[in-house]
Amino acid sequence: MKRIFLFLVTNIAVMVVLSIVVSVLGVGNFMTAEGLNLGMLLVFSAVIGFTGSFISLLMSKWMAKMSTGAQVIESPRSDDERWLVSTVHRLADKANIGHPEVAVFEGAPNAFATGAFKNSSLVAVSTGLLQTMNREEVEAVLGHEIAHIANGDMVTLTLIQGVVNTFVVFLSRIVGYLVDRAVFKTERGTGPGYFITVMVSQIVFGILASVIVMWFSRQREFRADAGSADLLGRPGPMVAALRRLGGLEPGELPRSMAASGINDKPGFMSLFSSHPPIEERIAALQARKP
Repeated sequence: MKRIFLFLVTNIAVMVVLSIVVSVLGVGNFMTAEGLNLGMLLVFSAVIGFTGSFISLLMSKWMAKMSTGAQVIESPRSDDERWLVSTVHRLADKANIGHPEVAVFEGAPNAFATGAFKNSSLVAVSTGLLQTMNREEVEAVLGHEIAHIANGDMVTLTLIQGVVNTFVVFLSRIVGYLVDRAVFKTERGTGPGYFITVMVSQIVFGILASVIVMWFSRQREFRADAGSADLLGRPGPMVAALRRLGGLEPGELPRSMAASGINDKPGFMSLFSSHPPIEERIAALQARKP
């Protein structure tokens, strides 16, 4: 569950930084000078929320490379690298998207796709996945990642995150305002209690709101599995890849990268998992009409 956690952590960090900047600059003080202006607060929250989400999206490919140590294959040095690059490019052509960068990173079996644009994306696979799967299974995994890109899943999740961010910013400032008035007895404008409460609330609400993002992520996984089956012409290879993954320890990816990974470790709560159980994914593929 790494690609999404990294995206979420980056998003929360960006949001906190933006909130600190606007607070230091005094932007938004007009909303609380004469009581809480809910209409203006909602507009302000949307601007901050969607800005934070899109900054996270634009940083996603760079963050993925940095956090996993993924090495882009600029010039294939072996038959395996040549096959990997040519397979990704062939599947991308079939999905009518631009050729993604292809990278390999050290680690247990896993893979991910990321990037802000369909025609400028990244597909990365781990050495563990390449060593434990046959080429047909690896091709199915690559098809899954290409389907994520073709379906615009990163952009979709970014828009969802933007909506979630809006309500996180909105609610955190309402809580901050109420705490400032009731606990710190600030009668006009806002005091230190407001800013401290807003920062804490924003982090807490951001973590809780990730449940919504994770639910959407799980739905997109089923669609990416189906996309792989369509690209390969049959669901068998994807089913085989999932079965093999079910018997393996999922590789760690940075949390912001989990949404487009092929597999995910079950978390302490299923609500915070970015991937559905493998058994459900296999059942969904097998239920597809030929």
